[in-house]
Amino acid sequence: MAKTNNIAAAIKMICEEKNLSVDAVVGAIEAALAAAYRKEFGGKNQNIKVVFNADNAQTAVFDVKTVVEDVDLEEQEQQLEEQRLKREAGEEIPEEDLIKKFNPRTDIMISEAKELRDDYKIGDIIETKLDVPEEYGRMAAQTAKQVIVQRLREAERDHIFNEYKDKEGELVLGTIQRKEGRRYIVDMGKANGVLPPEEQIRGEGYNIGTRLNFYIVKVHMGNKGPEIVLSRTHPEIVRELFATEVPEIAAGTVEIKAISREAGSRSKIAVVATEENIDPVGSCVGQKGARVQTVINELGGEKVDIVEWDEDVKSFISNALSPANIIDIETNEEDQAASVKVEDDQLSLAIGKQGQNARLAAKLTGWKIDIISTSEDEKPTKDEESAPTKEKEEKTEKEDKEEKADKKKTKKEKEEDEEEVDDKEEKKEKKTTKKSKK
Repeated sequence: MAKTNNIAAAIKMICEEKNLSVDAVVGAIEAALAAAYRKEFGGKNQNIKVVFNADNAQTAVFDVKTVVEDVDLEEQEQQLEEQRLKREAGEEIPEEDLIKKFNPRTDIMISEAKELRDDYKIGDIIETKLDVPEEYGRMAAQTAKQVIVQRLREAERDHIFNEYKDKEGELVLGTIQRKEGRRYIVDMGKANGVLPPEEQIRGEGYNIGTRLNFYIVKVHMGNKGPEIVLSRTHPEIVRELFATEVPEIAAGTVEIKAISREAGSRSKIAVVATEENIDPVGSCVGQKGARVQTVINELGGEKVDIVEWDEDVKSFISNALSPANIIDIETNEEDQAASVKVEDDQLSLAIGKQGQNARLAAKLTGWKIDIISTSEDEKPTKDEESAPTKEKEEKTEKEDKEEKADKKKTKKEKEEDEEEVDDKEEKKEKKTTKKSKK
């Protein structure tokens, strides 16, 4: 009785410690005992199944066979060989025409089954009870122990995988446990998660023991068990934090329609009320900014802009570019592009530091946004500057003609002046000559 109580207590302890069901633990024990029996006492063609009763620690061992139709083994080998050659040749074989190989370990022919009992038919399961040895022996006990440990580990992995697979896309609170290369291992209580470098916020400190909220990106089964990939940069972490802090979002009266984020620096969210008389932006900001400040603190000081979503594209783009004041917006539906006009003193505010405000607004709205100031809009275009007007052309032609005429006139006058000078010099020479003769 004491032995029975010890086994039952051990099973209960394992279930509580590993957070497993009793059926999973008992199943692992039965598989271990079956493996041990097969190794020590089982025959080659025996399909061993062990039933373990946790209440009284008794085991029952069975050889389990499925009744199949009579088969000519030599003929079946030929058929299987033909089937293999067809597959190698690339021929497709319908599933119903596939030949199932007779397995003496798990199958028994109907003629042999009839010898045991006349009422057996194809498809029946025959469980033949085998003798249970009093002691499995040292090797059997060692085998049983190894299989139990392995099965428990597998059951624990499956349990963790199934539990966290359902939590994909949710927030989880974790503690930085250690650093492995460039990634961090995060303790989440029942399991450990991984924070890879691409999911880390640049400049955020991940000191050992720091508790943070993480977003579960995906859960998949790796070589060493389930791997839970966490993130601090995912845009959806902003949604989940606001859902936690803002009751209106949790209740569905305020909805987050879009999120754009540059992790560690700035985020923009567009919200809308699903019921009348509710201020969606005010609900998210909270009294004296208490709600949004909590989210900012959770994100390590990252700035968060909350704007109102609007069905009208122009209004939505105008809201998304806040705090800048917009004068006019022209949209191109085909290219999903918008040209936004602002005053000169609002241009830097609309574009933001290193273009961040415009970039986040474009991500939030899904539109390409080009921002211009009023002074830029008034400047003539390159075509206007390069293309001369008809009036300019006419004026230029007239000036050219006048200039040519002036040149001709000047040349003629110069020639006349030169002739006049020559005449004067000639007369002067003649006069001088006459005086000399006298």
